[in-house]
Amino acid sequence: MSLHPNHTTPRTYLVTGATGFLGEHLCRVLVEQGHTVRGLARSRSSVLAELGVEHVRGDVLDGPELDTALKNVDGVFHLAGAVSRDPDDAQRMMRLHVDGTRRVLERMAAAGIKRMVLASTSGTIGVSKDEAILDETAPYPEQIVAGWPYYASKIYQERLAFEHGTKHGIEVVAVNPTLLLGPGDRRLSSTGDVRKLMQGKVPVLPSGGMSFVDVRDAALATATAMTKGRPGERYLMGGPNWTMKEFFGRVGRVANVQPPRLKLPSRLNKWGASLLEELYRHRGKEPPVDRISVEMAEHYWWIDSSKAERELGFEARDPQLTLVDTVDYLRQGIDA
Repeated sequence: MSLHPNHTTPRTYLVTGATGFLGEHLCRVLVEQGHTVRGLARSRSSVLAELGVEHVRGDVLDGPELDTALKNVDGVFHLAGAVSRDPDDAQRMMRLHVDGTRRVLERMAAAGIKRMVLASTSGTIGVSKDEAILDETAPYPEQIVAGWPYYASKIYQERLAFEHGTKHGIEVVAVNPTLLLGPGDRRLSSTGDVRKLMQGKVPVLPSGGMSFVDVRDAALATATAMTKGRPGERYLMGGPNWTMKEFFGRVGRVANVQPPRLKLPSRLNKWGASLLEELYRHRGKEPPVDRISVEMAEHYWWIDSSKAERELGFEARDPQLTLVDTVDYLRQGIDA
């Protein structure tokens, strides 16, 4: 049973990682619902300032700022994290996702706060080598993601959050959105591949499948998870399950660009990406494509959102609208 049975009662919530793509949209939803919102982040955001979100400068790993941010709050949305496909960032992501989550839970326990919504990823559940559509009953795909540091660190984060939540008497609910698209991704943490496609920087058509979700729909369901989510449960949230060919084709039509047509066997794709990555890095340049991105795109990221639909009222909007809004937003940056 939830500690916050009445979701219409105004509350005070802390959002860690509030200046991120999902964080800003979540803060907007919470403010519109009448809640008081405090954001913990290293930098300020004009978006959050306009919403009236209180800013506490700091992070989840160091200093007393976390305790300041936790004062007199009713629950925590833990979104702080980093997204990278660079193996060199593995230790940094593991520290932030795992050690950071441990510290947040410990300080929540000290402050007497009993509820956390953890923003995870569908990649801790819904990734397969074949065309399977997976739900929350699927086991952790540890063997598949072992070489992908972001997803490996998020599996460790989830496990620790549930274990330490139980240890400290804190209810932990995890939300697991697929690729977040939509307007407002200032850091291109989630929409960067769409931008590359619009710029003609994706040379080869991958053979896998993907799912995406509008960040605004994910934010609304994430807010609902604070009151409606069941402790210890994970909630997958995604829109359509498309092949990479269909996704690239639809983005191409919306953006009026030619999607890649060259399709190579998976083994050649990975070999070519590794070689290209090595050549560019040797010259001190950022490669247009990297081995891990290619490997990921050769898998299927198809998921079933039925549980989130039933329990959180999650509803994915028309994916075409999301693609139009994403392209429009990215085009502003490209044309600027």
